[in-house]
Parts: sequence; structure tokens; C-alpha cells
Amino acid sequence: MIFNLHADQVVKRAFEVRLLILDVDGVLTGGELFLTDSGEEMKAFNTLDGQGIKLLQNNGIQVGIISGRKSALLARRAENLGIRLLIQGREDKLTALQEMCVETGLLPLQIAYAGDDLPDIRPMKAVQLAIAVANAHAAVKAVAHIQTTLQGGQGAVREICDFMLQAQDRYDTAIAHFL
Repeated sequence: MIFNLHADQVVKRAFEVRLLILDVDGVLTGGELFLTDSGEEMKAFNTLDGQGIKLLQNNGIQVGIISGRKSALLARRAENLGIRLLIQGREDKLTALQEMCVETGLLPLQIAYAGDDLPDIRPMKAVQLAIAVANAHAAVKAVAHIQTTLQGGQGAVREICDFMLQAQDRYDTAIAHFL
């Protein structure tokens, strides 16, 4: 991780997080949109990211998704990962974040948000921990507390998940049954 604040401050912020919200295109994916001649959309998701999400969920940190686009494929991926907090087709991601706060009973001070492009800036400014992926737009990196070293779709979400578990001293417990 690349820290835009002092590392101790970032770890303290991460310690308070009970919900990680992820953007999709550019964070959970590399940002490319693959369209077939028949108009079918395809996306590539990283399995390392999926394992990281499961580790977070199994260790008391919820995961949610807010996407500006709407996709049955995303709904299926979220279901496969056990993510029940999913808002799609919403350009106003700050309002979507506020709706997730109501649904979960959590405050913005208990939330981390990972984004890569301009629609992610407002929700990133509203939460406890703002995270930009390595390939994020410069304006997004400027408001982030931390940045991943990996790009969206290439393990950035796993890097975030591992960092959050380490910051909350849950990492060793999270991976213990794999060792």
C-alpha cells in the first residue's frame, strides 16, 4: 500500500471499518468492457479478490458494491461471493452510500470505500477510509488515504482485504485454517 497519510493514521482508520464498499469497473475489474456481436457483456473478475472478500466477510467485515452500471453478470458474481449489499445503475454513488448506511445501521466513520474514477470521489470523501487502486484517476488518488500497488482487476481488492485484516489484527486468524 502507498500511504497518503502517516501509516499509523491509516491503520487507525482501517481499525474502525466494519464495511468495505467497492466500485466495480476499474476496481473489481480492470475497467475493460467486453461486448459480443450479440450485445452480451462480459467482465473478468480476479479470484484472488474473491478470496479476499470471503476472508473479510468471514471475519466480521461486511462487503458492499456500488456500481454506476447495471449488469446481471455483476449480480451473479455478488451472489457467488455472498455479497448482499449491492446497488447497481447509480451514478450518484454518495446517495447510494447513504442508503447502505441506513440499511446496515453503520455510520460513514465505519466504512471504507475503494474507487478509481470521478464518480467515486464524493463517497470517498464521506467515509473513514478512502482507497484508490493503482490505476485510478489522479483526482481520485488525491483524495485517497491509501493507494494499492496493484491495479483494479489484478488483485487490488485482495491487497485491500489483506491490509484491513492486518490493521484489525485478524489476518493470522483469517488464514489459519488454510495453513
